[in-house]
Amino acid sequence: MLNRALSMVMCFSVILGIAAGCGTKEEVKPTTAISSESAKATEKPTEKPKEVVLLKFLTGKVETVDLVNQMIAKFQTENPGIKVEQEYQKDASNVIKIKFASGDVPDITTVVSQDYIDQGKYLDLSNAAFWSRVLPAVKDLNTDIKTGKQFSAAATVTMGGIFYNKQIFSELGLKEALTWADFKTNLKTIKEKKKGVVPMFLPGKEAWSMGHLIEFMAHGIIKQQYGVYESRKAFINNDGAKLAFDAPGGSMETFAARIMELKNEGLINADALTATYDNEKEDFVAGKAAMFSQGMWVLGDLLKINPDFAKNIGFSPFPALQDGGKPVVLSAEDSKYAITSASKHPEEAKKFLDFLFKAENLKLYSEAIKSPSAFTDVKADWGPLQDQATQALKTGVNIAFTDTPSGFSGDDVGRMVQELIAGKYKTPADFAKTYKETWDKGWKASK
Repeated sequence: MLNRALSMVMCFSVILGIAAGCGTKEEVKPTTAISSESAKATEKPTEKPKEVVLLKFLTGKVETVDLVNQMIAKFQTENPGIKVEQEYQKDASNVIKIKFASGDVPDITTVVSQDYIDQGKYLDLSNAAFWSRVLPAVKDLNTDIKTGKQFSAAATVTMGGIFYNKQIFSELGLKEALTWADFKTNLKTIKEKKKGVVPMFLPGKEAWSMGHLIEFMAHGIIKQQYGVYESRKAFINNDGAKLAFDAPGGSMETFAARIMELKNEGLINADALTATYDNEKEDFVAGKAAMFSQGMWVLGDLLKINPDFAKNIGFSPFPALQDGGKPVVLSAEDSKYAITSASKHPEEAKKFLDFLFKAENLKLYSEAIKSPSAFTDVKADWGPLQDQATQALKTGVNIAFTDTPSGFSGDDVGRMVQELIAGKYKTPADFAKTYKETWDKGWKASK
């Protein structure tokens, strides 16, 4: 980052003349004297350097760090009195807990949690001018159900589903699977006929990615049952009757059973617990992995690794986990920003947010991460999956992100999935029971 410091130094030189007479060596004295008061009156006052405002920006989006740093540099050039310091944390949802507790609170963050909204930790952005440019559906998703106000704003719309290798599917005569039975059949066919290719890749070292499996697949059962608005209410209010996390044969028990099926039948990578997000992307583009679960945010990185691989990338909904269920596809707001109420520089933070939301910057952002913009005045060529994404939205039930308590963040959820793969839970029912207990404790701890 550029670190500009403005300094002004004013130098005054006083030349004293001393005259000496010849022969008599008589000292010549000045006929007038300047008093100290008069001297001060003739000096120019020293200008005090303007204070540079420092904005701290906490993000958990690894895909956008370099791009946002470029935008920060441009913003600082246009606003020399403001410096923005971006901090990326892989476990940002837990790091922000420490920052709120210690008082080292960021001015702007991508970490937005319902209980922090309830605690008044974000500024109300409801009156911001940019809302007139935001897609109505995205504004609705950014609207707090309890107050009807907007405490965060999203730059893009994202989708989450199953990415697959179209070439492998074509070679084996496979079709997109909408049921769990068909999904497993595809995986088994790949395992049997494509030696050396991982049917389903899990980047298990990344807790956030493992948390998404529950958020999209397990919670997807609940979200399709009640719809976007009612399911959001159920999660936010911790409505046990509707969530029913520990119900026999319910969403959590079914999810745990499905994951264990994949592990026990060798349909996921053997190094699932140590594999990284980078490993996932690299192996997929190299043809070593046939499928994986992610959101559209991964697309930009895939094309950076190999732009020519675009023609081989397929995208479909998540298969229905339960018999009789429907496939789901994430369709939600993404790249959300909030300004904390503890910020000492809210006006400067709003100025930075307005800068990020300029149409030209949003276009650059959308095309870089390969996701459609959340703003109506931005026309961006965001990638090769536009047609497939549109079809996926028509095929699967559209679901939103889960409103989780800060006391049980997405990373915490992911660590439970890691434990599931590691064999900590004796049965799927045991996993479901523990999940409900931990979820309830998380909401209580957040109050």
